[in-house]
Amino acid sequence: MFLMEGYHLVEEALKSDWKVHELIISEDIVQLPEWIKGENIYQLRSHVFEHICQTENPQGIAAVLETKWMKPVYGARNLLLLDRIQDPGNLGTIIRTADACGFDGIILGSGTVDVFNDKVIRSTQGSIFHIAIEQADLSEKMKELQKDGYSIWATALRNSQDYQQIKPTEKIALLLGNEGSGVQDTLLRSADEIARIPIYGKAESLNVSVAAGILMYHVKHIH
Repeated sequence: MFLMEGYHLVEEALKSDWKVHELIISEDIVQLPEWIKGENIYQLRSHVFEHICQTENPQGIAAVLETKWMKPVYGARNLLLLDRIQDPGNLGTIIRTADACGFDGIILGSGTVDVFNDKVIRSTQGSIFHIAIEQADLSEKMKELQKDGYSIWATALRNSQDYQQIKPTEKIALLLGNEGSGVQDTLLRSADEIARIPIYGKAESLNVSVAAGILMYHVKHIH
């Protein structure tokens, strides 16, 4: 179970097929939106509501949901593999971007921040309800995907080539790594291609969520 808060996220949750166990409303909310339905609605005093929420200025509405994992369909064309992404904002932004880009699924490796972390959920802006996400051992999952015809593009600054020069295949899985250390060497060695995004200024690297966005839209475009 996990707690999420805010009008937009709660509305998206109610529209989805995820199980909403209860809605929690602050006493400050005089009139409930029309889309709020159900019997399990609890009203709390404002100071109690503020205590259970993690935002500084809560909107007065929250929900308790049951966690749900939806395995990606591996016959699909575009998948995203994430190795030890630790910042909740980065993971949430990546999920939101993958949803916007129309990617078919995301696979989270061990060491990645909990996808049901409050900050992750807020950063997805509801996209967590729209895209398949699962947790798996990336080394084993990469072998399965390669047997299924996927070309795995890992990202690295060294011993790599410009992503725009890599020849596309029918099915592509992008692999991005930890904010500080990148993709693990063992996973890099198993990848089919090592891609880099050119740096034209003096920055050493790109934020992982920005890099993910650039590469996902590129892959979607060439497909």
